[in-house]
Amino acid sequence: MIHIRQAHKEDAAALSDIYAYYVLETAVSFEMEAPNETEFRERIAETMISYPYLVAEDETGRIVGYAYAHRFHPRAALAHCVESSVYLHHNHRGQGTGTLLMDALEAECRERGYLNMYASIATAEEEDPYVTDASLRFHEARGYRLIGEFRRCGHKFGRWYNLVWMGRFL
Repeated sequence: MIHIRQAHKEDAAALSDIYAYYVLETAVSFEMEAPNETEFRERIAETMISYPYLVAEDETGRIVGYAYAHRFHPRAALAHCVESSVYLHHNHRGQGTGTLLMDALEAECRERGYLNMYASIATAEEEDPYVTDASLRFHEARGYRLIGEFRRCGHKFGRWYNLVWMGRFL
């Protein structure tokens, strides 16, 4: 049984551990160095000032994933748009937790008056050991539509990656 709740700054260690895998072992994140617990705590606190930040806990209380919304663009006319991020513990993927997190995140964003949600997704032009199309398929299944693609814009592990933008109306 998965429980979704608001994040707390005290969750920083668990969340930074989850995220470190994606930074260090995959091309899902274009960051090159994993943020430490202190930096992650600051990111959580800053995000929660204006946007939802959620965690998923398993039946033992262990955090197995998180999702948050953040500013899409600083221009005032785009204030009703957010970008989403979802990360699951790498051993907890494919079990429905991402769907639960996104359902809760989208609902909270709707309640806060956000109208559009976007996702930036790393992709490879051919089969790649550092990124799959799982996130792309996940968002498509949720009704996100392709908006655009930046080709060969991210360079990591000696390879070039694309950045696909998808979005949906909330």
